Amino acid sequence: MPLPDWFDFRHPDYNRVYKLRSERLELMRNTPGMANGLKDYYAENPSDFINDWGMTFDPRNAEIGLPNTIPFLLFPKQAQFIDWLIARWKSREDGLVEKSRDMGLSWLCVAAAAWMWLFKPGTVVGFGSRKEEYVDKLGDPKSLFWKCRQFINLLPEEFRPVGYDEKKHAPHMRIINPETGSTIIGEAGDNIGRGNRTSIYLKDESAFYDRPETIDAALSQTSNCKIDISTPNGNGNPFYKKRHSGKIPVFTFHWRDDPRKDDAWYQKQINSLDPIIVAQEIDIDYNSSRGDVWITGDLVTAAQGNGPADVEAVGGWVVGVDAAHMGDDESVIHKRKGRLNLPQVFRRGADGQQLAGAVEEECRQIEDSGGWIHSIIIELDGPGVSAYDFLKKGKYAALVLGVHTGTRLKDDRNYNLKARLWRTARDYLKDYPVCLPNDSELKSQLSSYRYGYRDGMLLMQSKKEYKSETGKSPDRADAFVLTFAAPEKPMKKPEEYKPNILPKGMNGGWMR
Repeated sequence: MPLPDWFDFRHPDYNRVYKLRSERLELMRNTPGMANGLKDYYAENPSDFINDWGMTFDPRNAEIGLPNTIPFLLFPKQAQFIDWLIARWKSREDGLVEKSRDMGLSWLCVAAAAWMWLFKPGTVVGFGSRKEEYVDKLGDPKSLFWKCRQFINLLPEEFRPVGYDEKKHAPHMRIINPETGSTIIGEAGDNIGRGNRTSIYLKDESAFYDRPETIDAALSQTSNCKIDISTPNGNGNPFYKKRHSGKIPVFTFHWRDDPRKDDAWYQKQINSLDPIIVAQEIDIDYNSSRGDVWITGDLVTAAQGNGPADVEAVGGWVVGVDAAHMGDDESVIHKRKGRLNLPQVFRRGADGQQLAGAVEEECRQIEDSGGWIHSIIIELDGPGVSAYDFLKKGKYAALVLGVHTGTRLKDDRNYNLKARLWRTARDYLKDYPVCLPNDSELKSQLSSYRYGYRDGMLLMQSKKEYKSETGKSPDRADAFVLTFAAPEKPMKKPEEYKPNILPKGMNGGWMR
């Protein structure tokens, strides 16, 4: 049956729902063949199965005089999600779900898993979360497998598998259907993706995994349908990048889709919760969902919303060069003239000589278009030393400045040069308008870099710490920030000044 028209989610009449279910159950039991016919129907209509027979649990109901265990009635957005999820499985494609808090996603996923377990023989549904206790912990309603066992146990016996015994068939991290061979399995932490092959894999709160890219690599070999489900956790992680990649289907569960919530509920959250929690867990705000980032996402968004014609580009070009360390790291060349920043140039696998050649080629393009080079800044803390040595032997030797960003400062504000550069970069972005290339990876890196204080002075997290958290090196952000190490006066006075001419073919980064 569809959701009854008379049902009010804010003032639910569960007694009336129980009466209807009892009448339907009696009719089914007194009508030969009806149970088998319903099973055939439910095998293709999961939302109806959940609405007709599903149960859920909410311990908060006790405080308002309602039972804790209640009929699972799907509001429209929840029913849409069930259909969307099954469509991903049938299409053998990945998907992502971004959500506000308390939208019933855990119970929805459990109900969908139980439906597959009951009606789709041979399927394997996987659940993963960052901690084992969130997947399966005996007697803990917070865990996914507690919910799953409850959902199965509270179904009419006609829909439970013949011979099913919870003690025998639902051990730790596993629920087996003895009738169909279908299984629900659980994994946690770094073990996610290392078990059986699965028909569909549901990744709970995946924006908070410690090593998400390692988990993605493992799951890529074991499942054709992987569903990331999470509230936001900033914009420097793979969950954010998947969400904004345009490559996979996205389902958004916003609190306004929940008929139990209204503006008064939202205002209460604002009044009682930290603004970061409101942004992260209620408003699905990626840019504001971390309180320890130095450059907030809104500053980068504003700068990326401007084109070259919207800003002043005066003076010479400063070229920042961040050399790759290894593996997937990028060598990045960033070109800035006043408030104008050109699309970055990337090189993978380039040695010092090749990177120096690429830098010189970019500088020649600038000069051929009438610009002049103020300075070339390259970091010497690592593989940049080789490129620096080659640049110092070339045409632009007099313009090359090597810096050690770990150099300690004595200005009582910044712990080292890196901190001063990031402080200057943030001030620069605040000094509206600025034009940055419309690059989501650059935005992600700039607005996820964390900071702290040591001895009362600003200290940015290390590149190693950043890579450990996000799985990638912040090469694009670092190349941009390095441009602020340029000396105030040009290192070499240009023979001829031709202002504000873009290099040929270099304006494509602002195409929307």
